Parts: sequence; structure tokens; C-alpha cells
Amino acid sequence: MFRALLLAVATGCAASPAHAEIRLDQLPQSWSDDAGKPFKLDDLRGHRVVLTMAYATCHKFCPMTIDQMKRMQALLDARGESAEFVVVGYDPDSDDAAAWHEYRTNRRLNRGNWHFLSGSRDATERFARALGFGFWKYDEHVMHDSRAVVFDADGVQTSALGPETKRWADVL
Repeated sequence: MFRALLLAVATGCAASPAHAEIRLDQLPQSWSDDAGKPFKLDDLRGHRVVLTMAYATCHKFCPMTIDQMKRMQALLDARGESAEFVVVGYDPDSDDAAAWHEYRTNRRLNRGNWHFLSGSRDATERFARALGFGFWKYDEHVMHDSRAVVFDADGVQTSALGPETKRWADVL
């Protein structure tokens, strides 16, 4: 058994956290939405979920990420399908309900299937780590890349999308 595990690790065949099954109900659940109301990710069970992280004052990657998600929304609309779109704030000190409400309003993302969430620093860091969202603060900025994760209606992760995925909508 030990030899098989050693061989798997040496050849890159061992399961890694990036390939482990991740479920919505295993992620931190205590969030607040942009209206300041409590929100639990597991309440989205029964729906396809497209989830990302962003921060409200980002001017580079977050707008690109949101644009990709808007394309996904348009494709689903054209097919007569639906999904819930979730944006979790990277910076709990700044990404509060008021900031997300303004962000949603300014970008005309007022549909009921778009959710902008903020939580505690601990929940945010555990959430990011579980889903492979790397980030760090540099001066007043949050440094990160463009990434999203898709969950099926059973709450199981089906794909992870990043800069290498040219057209996120093609994954749906």
C-alpha cells in the first residue's frame, strides 16, 4: 500500500485538494448579502451555482471576472436555463453590505439570482483556501487572479475556471 502511494505521488497521480470533491455544504456558511441579511450557501442546493471572489473596488481582474459571469448568464438565458451567481468579498474590512449594494447597482446586476456576500476574515480565508482562490493584500489593494468555480444542483463542484479558460461560458 505504501509503495502504491509513493508511486502515485512520484508520478503525480495522487489525489490533490484541487481534485478532491468539494461540496457547497462543506464551505463556510455564515455570510451576509448586500442587503445585510444572513445568507447560507447550502440554501442554493437544487440550483447550478457559479461562484467567484472579488473585491468591490478592484479595477482590473474583478471586472473581467464579472464580465465572464455575465456572459455565462446570457448563455444560460438563451438556453432557457438558470444558475445562481455568487460573489464573495475578498476583503471583509471593505467589502461590506453597503459596498456590495453600490457595486451591484452601479453595474446593473440587480437580478435575484446574483448574490454579493461578505463574511468574517476567518470564513473568507477558509473559503478561499478550500476553493483555490489565492490572494494577499498589498498596500490598499487585494492581489488575486480571475477565477470561478461551478457547482451542480446537488452542490458538488463540477469545474474550476481560471485565466487559462478562454471562454467560461463554454464550460456550461
